[in-house]
Amino acid sequence: MVPPPAHPPSMQYTQQFLSSVLSQRGPAALPYSEELKWMIRQHILALIEAYPSLQPKTGTFTHNDGRTVNLLQVDGTVPMLFQGVTYNIPVIIWLMESYPQHPPLVFVNPTRDMIIKRAHPFVNPSGVVAIPYLQNWLYPSSNLVELGRNLCHYFSRDPPLYSQRRPNPNPSPSPSPNPTPSPSTSANFASIGSHLTSPAPAVRPAIPPRVFPQSPYGSGGGTGRVMDEPSEVFKRNAINKLVENLHSDIAGLRKAREAEMEGLFNAQAALRQREEQLNKGLKEMQDEKEGLEQQLQMVLMNTDLLEGWLKDNEAKLNKLGVVDVNEAFEPFDVLSKQMLDCSASDLAIEDAIYSLDKAAQDGAIPFDQYLRNVRLLSREQFFHRATASKVRAAQMQAHVSNMASKASQYAL
Repeated sequence: MVPPPAHPPSMQYTQQFLSSVLSQRGPAALPYSEELKWMIRQHILALIEAYPSLQPKTGTFTHNDGRTVNLLQVDGTVPMLFQGVTYNIPVIIWLMESYPQHPPLVFVNPTRDMIIKRAHPFVNPSGVVAIPYLQNWLYPSSNLVELGRNLCHYFSRDPPLYSQRRPNPNPSPSPSPNPTPSPSTSANFASIGSHLTSPAPAVRPAIPPRVFPQSPYGSGGGTGRVMDEPSEVFKRNAINKLVENLHSDIAGLRKAREAEMEGLFNAQAALRQREEQLNKGLKEMQDEKEGLEQQLQMVLMNTDLLEGWLKDNEAKLNKLGVVDVNEAFEPFDVLSKQMLDCSASDLAIEDAIYSLDKAAQDGAIPFDQYLRNVRLLSREQFFHRATASKVRAAQMQAHVSNMASKASQYAL
């Protein structure tokens, strides 16, 4: 087996490492729930305190669908007591994104001189571990320390790894189908071969694991794996190649569908914006229609009023005969008559000055005569405007006096 590290990292270093990686934010943040990161840290620290040969790390995990994600892992060895001798089983414990609600993924990690036992009840050929504790994982009572104890227990009952016989420079014509047991009785796992050279007793069927993800180890090429027949090796390589091509095709289709969906989402957003604009324009048109209908009602009412006034006054007009427009309106008092005369004279002089301007521009009158006439008309216009201002002040004073007399009457 693999001996434990000579100088395991201190607990203080481990605490600093976990605090650093679990507190990262942004694209480099680990995909764990923020509310559970402290619990994950405590689980890992408790596991390392119970098994100092394990070390926390971060690594890239590849899912069966080709997705890659950066996750926490615990790498190292767990002890196993077999026939009175303690051995160290190399394992990797991956904490998935949904941990601790769901169990971690555990792999045995054989070295170059180890092979995985065939038809092991708890370890499949790719190294995935499926013990009952993982299948019965229940949050929040389950934890990594109990997982480590169960791994030690089940590995002690049935070791998952064997020491592989090293290549012989002078191979015999008929090699033995089983690895040659090592004569050494040291704590190295090679000694396990000496205890297990006879055929293994019948084992109960392997507990089917819930997930067999893609193995995090390479194909190996026969350096540390089960020595299969060439046909099996070819079959496994062909399957791996087909799976790789399938993952590549799925990734390409996924990118194409994501781009297509992005375009559809953009079109949907544009259509919604146009719908809002159309609804806004329709509402404005409806409001304008209501305003025009109200104006039409007012025009119809005024038309009715004017038609009624004309009917009432046509008979009077027929009785009076021809009526002079200037005599149709009579001033109310002397001040009103004077104000009317001043306003009429002011407007008449304004028209005369305008006519003189046009005549001067056309050359109909000499310029000196134009100036003389404008000076005379302007002086006269000034007098009319001054008179109109005084008359307006007198009218205002009379109006105020009238209102004051009415107010005094109401007071009495």
